[in-house]
Amino acid sequence: MVLALAAQKGWLVFQLDVKSAFLHGELKESVFIEQPQGYEQKGKEEKVFKLKKALYGLKQAPRAWYSKIENYFLSEGFERCSHESTLFVKTKAGGKILIVSLYVDDLIFTGNDACLIEEFKCSMKSEFEMTDLGKMRYFLGVEVLQSSKGIHLCQKKYAKDVLDRFGMRECNSVKNPIVPSSKLTREGGGKKVDATQFKQLVGSLMYLTATRPDLVYSVCLISRYMADPTEEHLLVAKRVLRYLKGTLELGLFYAREGAIELFAYTDSDYAGDYDDRKSTSGYVFKLSGGAVAWASKKQPVVTLSTTEAEYVAAAACACQSIWMKRVLNHFSPSQSKCITVFCDNSSAIKLSKNPVLHGRSKHIDVRFHFLRNLTRDGVVELKYCGTREQLADIMTKPLKLESFVKLRELLGMKFLAEVN
Repeated sequence: MVLALAAQKGWLVFQLDVKSAFLHGELKESVFIEQPQGYEQKGKEEKVFKLKKALYGLKQAPRAWYSKIENYFLSEGFERCSHESTLFVKTKAGGKILIVSLYVDDLIFTGNDACLIEEFKCSMKSEFEMTDLGKMRYFLGVEVLQSSKGIHLCQKKYAKDVLDRFGMRECNSVKNPIVPSSKLTREGGGKKVDATQFKQLVGSLMYLTATRPDLVYSVCLISRYMADPTEEHLLVAKRVLRYLKGTLELGLFYAREGAIELFAYTDSDYAGDYDDRKSTSGYVFKLSGGAVAWASKKQPVVTLSTTEAEYVAAAACACQSIWMKRVLNHFSPSQSKCITVFCDNSSAIKLSKNPVLHGRSKHIDVRFHFLRNLTRDGVVELKYCGTREQLADIMTKPLKLESFVKLRELLGMKFLAEVN
């Protein structure tokens, strides 16, 4: 969301790295360690050291470091977001704003005032030993391209490493990650395969979904069979790698002057899991022309109709939308109160608005009826959209190639060459 907002406003995003971050943390507990080898004091070998500050390897170290950096930010006039503890915002007269997002010892920051940004850099360098990485280009395995058109995110280098690791660098590419008629079951087909290697493959693909919403459903599907994988499951996983081979430079693009209003799409299949007949929920949130949040997850209950499956999916989307709206309002108060959620099932929309239909839904868990309260209070508004325009469709089922490519583009995904 921070990157989407920066792209929309035309702000540059910068990056800082704290050297030896965990050594800055101050301990509140009494922690003792044995004397390190080679540094024992003669005649006092049986004694131990009492730590004054944190060390790498301590369970308390991450918390101690966060407390240190949090206190620093608060003393510098930043306000911590009450809904996201790693987000800090500093505002000044004249609409000046500085947004800082923290991930352990890596910081990204952006804002609309160059003096405020430079002042922050100098202040950080005087307090901690820092590495100024300049404009954000490579962050946690994600490659970032900032241009006058917007911000493009991809994981080209990481994707190549994944292909090399599993011996698929020279494979033939395909145009979609999963065959539309795929029907996987727990038993699968063929012989059993190495479960450890299969788990490593799925885990590697999971990290790619940070910038690749087009892979989310396929990875979600194969992750269900990690406990006892077969050759059939492995073939589906390898097809994802073959799709990856042909789309190495594909990533999310947030456009300059794109739509700043946050809105969502929610969808569900019906009884798509052939083992327990549970449905799959999916949602996508868009901001500045690109997806900023997405999910594909098997529902915790067996639903009795398509309406009920869509209703459960919409409830999960609504819960996510509340949190996202609160975080976004912290640094972009221009958002309207109501969040628009597009759904392609008119019966589910009516069920969220009309308590008269209670007789048909009284068996649904009370937590899913939270959606009805949000609709009544005007926090969430469910609107109908046609199935062809339903972006979340890509999160819930295998699609035909034409539909898959169309929805992928609507997610705001572009190849690197298209934005250069």
